Amino acid sequence: MESYRYEIKAKKTECFKEAYVKSSVDAYNYAMEFYHEDINLYESCFMMMINNAGMIIGWMKISQGGVSDTPVDARLVCKAALDTLATQVILVHNHPSGSTKPSRNDKNLTEKIKTALEIFSINLIDHIIVTEDKYYSFAEEGMI
Repeated sequence: MESYRYEIKAKKTECFKEAYVKSSVDAYNYAMEFYHEDINLYESCFMMMINNAGMIIGWMKISQGGVSDTPVDARLVCKAALDTLATQVILVHNHPSGSTKPSRNDKNLTEKIKTALEIFSINLIDHIIVTEDKYYSFAEEGMI
């Protein structure tokens, strides 16, 4: 299950792009590299692991679902964050419908992941819902 990408100074992975996240726009632009034509077909959820300096130190696809939802296991999110020694996490998932409005399930998931990560002193700094051309940020809307 070593599907996340993690840059180690002595051994760099070829597919990992180093970047800093200073805003939701930065996170959205980075996340759009995960999505291709499948963004309009089914929901999938990714996470970005971030260090104290705001550098993305890894990312992982957490789940892939159907046209209206995708299951996210809090244990997988916590494991990936701990494995990379992340201090911050951003969740990202898409809505094939084209709407960025968060559902009740999206809101519940955000709270569940935030609570789980807090046990390990890891901050969920944003949860972003993406479509082909726009995004919704829980942080920008004051929901985190």
